[in-house]
Amino acid sequence: MSDHTVSPDAEVSLRRVTAWTVNAICALSDTLSEAQRNKVADNGTSIAEAHFSENAWFRAIYADDVPVGFVMLHIGSDYDTIDCPGAFLWRLMIAGPHQGRGYGKAAIGLVVRELRARGFGELFTSCGQGEASPERFYAGLGFVLTGEVYDDEVEAVLRFPAAA
Repeated sequence: MSDHTVSPDAEVSLRRVTAWTVNAICALSDTLSEAQRNKVADNGTSIAEAHFSENAWFRAIYADDVPVGFVMLHIGSDYDTIDCPGAFLWRLMIAGPHQGRGYGKAAIGLVVRELRARGFGELFTSCGQGEASPERFYAGLGFVLTGEVYDDEVEAVLRFPAAA
């Protein structure tokens, strides 16, 4: 997975993780800095957790045909590991070599499009603060802090109009 395999104007898409792609998606976690690895679970752990949740929805993030990240939502009101009655951004990671290229922003845009089509008008998330915190990234996308705290993570919400 070298930097030169992705063009600057790559098309970002969300794709199902398959038996043929799962190893590549899991390996993306190895590209994160130690500080970042302390802020987000490995993709392999996330995929395993998703298989034990009736509410998980997850996709690999691609730039053209190159896997560059992973996103996972918790959708629903049944508590299994996330206590949020709507849509919750459970995990988001962009591989180290691909950070800062707009892929995370594009992926959230695609997630919002999916959620709007399902009738949702907001997306919650939470994140740790301190070194390697994604808090500024989320704020830049329009997420605002709710004042709630889960364990050591602050909650934020992105509100958007639901599809008519």
